[in-house]
Order: sequence, then structure tokens, then C-alpha cells
Amino acid sequence: MEYETPQFFRVMRYASQADRDVVDMVSGSPDWEPPESLREGLVEYAQGDTERFQYPPSVGLTGLREEIADRRAVDREQVVVTNGAGEANHLAMSAGFEQFPGSEMLLVDPTYPYYAGRASLLGADTRYVPAGRGGVPDTATVRDCTREETSVIVVNTPNNPLGATYDRETMAALVDIAADYDALLVSDEVYDHFDYSGRFSSALSFDSPHRVVTNSFSKSLAITGWRVGYAVFPDREGPRGDLFDHARTRHMLTNVTSSRPAQAAVLHALRETGPDYYENVRDRLRGRIDTFTDALDTAGATYTDPDGGFYVMARFPGFPGTFENVERLVDEAGVAGMPGEAFGDSRADWIRFALVSPRVETAADRLAEFFG
Repeated sequence: MEYETPQFFRVMRYASQADRDVVDMVSGSPDWEPPESLREGLVEYAQGDTERFQYPPSVGLTGLREEIADRRAVDREQVVVTNGAGEANHLAMSAGFEQFPGSEMLLVDPTYPYYAGRASLLGADTRYVPAGRGGVPDTATVRDCTREETSVIVVNTPNNPLGATYDRETMAALVDIAADYDALLVSDEVYDHFDYSGRFSSALSFDSPHRVVTNSFSKSLAITGWRVGYAVFPDREGPRGDLFDHARTRHMLTNVTSSRPAQAAVLHALRETGPDYYENVRDRLRGRIDTFTDALDTAGATYTDPDGGFYVMARFPGFPGTFENVERLVDEAGVAGMPGEAFGDSRADWIRFALVSPRVETAADRLAEFFG
């Protein structure tokens, strides 16, 4: 896998230059409205005193950290507010790689490409454990693949690209494996509001100095451009309390802090948005999954049936998921997806489609016609 040229950008640029109408199913940017309370929070902030326009605390607004801590049942002093889950993952992976013994990171194949890119950026060796049936890694296989050289284990649940959701038993075993090998489990849970199975279990359910959980409001509040995320580190009074300080220092030196108006608006939205908002979004996505997979049946494709998130991977007979074939789909079918080879070896023959478009039905019809 090559990371110097951003792979998502490559496909999106090709689709934007096409001579025909193309349905974008590459990016994971929600197309639905954020909660109205988010706009209210931003207006309220803009009309406030100018003293509130200055630097917030480097680790995040106190009120937002307290709200996150209450929701995740942790201490506020474990929470760092970051520029999206991207920075949260980078801080966590960097802390694990520098503070734990070992020179490699263990990723699940297929993997979100930015995890592997960050591992490469940090100079870590990368090893892969194949996802098991249904996309959830078999924990016995994870244990077999983990060794003394492993410093960080990265997982994502609900999962991008497979839509797999890890249950409590799986997550408990992953935390135990990290502890047994003196490694750090980094659990990216950015799609936690998009669990359709009811099985999702956070790594925060287990008290351990060997796990960090990352998340953001980019997907759950439909604000990918606002860049408000967070990481929850182990208890600062415990054996790995230094991980928080490591992350805080690097966050401060890189960013000073995160956007104050965005944090203020998110805090207002969290306090004022009820569960109906999230359930309505899940209902919308369930309908899109059904529409899209029905078309894949018509096209004779094999596909994932996601338990969470909003991605579907499909394999079409005689049409492997290469960049060249993805470009052919753009040109001949008017649908843009991500090649499976961008996510690793185990699903290299597949293509990933993001269902965050009001034109999912159009895309489904085009694919059914192209492969029919």
C-alpha cells in the first residue's frame, strides 16, 4: 500500500474530471442536516463577548470535556479534545509507539488506509491480522499475530470498510491481549452512533491502562469539516498516566488548541439534541443499505451486510477492485467507489461504497444495469 498520494483524493479527483454525471460514493461525509441545536450553538457563540473568541484551554473547553466524560463514564482529566478523530488517532498511535516497547503496529486487514499511513509516518513496522467471518477479527488469531515486537494494536468498531461491530466478548479479549503483550490497544469508535446490531461495546467498558479510545462528532453530528474529536486516555493516576501528558504536549505543539467556536457549538448540540435525531439517521441509513444491497443482488455481487457504519463492500464477478476498474466504473457506470486494494490485501477484489448520498438509489440502478 502506497501513501504518498492520498488514495481517496486520487479517486475523487478522477471522478470530478469525468465527462459525465457521477454519483460520489467515495467520501464519508454525511449528506443529512446536523441537529438544529448545532446552528443555535454557533450563533450563540458568535453573539457572545469577544473574550470568548480567544484561546480555549489546549486540551479543550472544560464544559465539553466534562460532557464527554459524563457520556463515556470516565474522568474529565482523561479527555483531550482534538482536531477530529484523525488527530486523536495520531496522538494515540504515537503515544503507544513511543511509550510501549516494540517497533511494530498490528492492524486488521482490511484497514482504513490512514491507520497504515500513520504507522508508516511514525516509522513503525506494520503487520496485519485478517478480519474473520463477518469482518470481526478472530481474537485467537489476533493473539497468535501479536508478539513482543507489537507496541500498538489498532481496531475500528463499527468498522470502516466492512461495517463489522465488535461485541463485548471480542473487545474484552482485545484489551486482554494488549495487556498481556504490554502493548496499547487504540480503539477508533467514530461510528458508535451507527450500530444497527445492538452489540457494540466500547473499549472504555474495561478499566485498563492498555487502551485508548478515539472518537469525533464528524459523523454523528454530520460536521466532518468542523474537526472536533477526542481521545480518552488511561487514568492519569494509574500506571500509564503518562500517555495523557504525551498526547497533550504533542497536541499543544502542533495545534496549540482546537477551534473554540466549533467546540462551543458541539457542546450546545450535545446538551440539546435528543436520541430521536440519531435514531432517525440510523433509519435513513438502514433504508439505503436495503436499497443498495437489493441492487447488488440484481448485479450478482457478493457483498457485506453492515452491522454498523455506512459502508458496503461488494465483489463483482470478473471485476476486481483495482484503481483501474474503479475508474472504469466512473467512466461507464457513473458511480465512484473506493478500490478494495486501498484497504489491504484481504479484500483487494472488492469495491467499497459510502452510502452517504441522497442518490444511493440512482447509483444502485446504474450498478445493476452495468453488471446485469
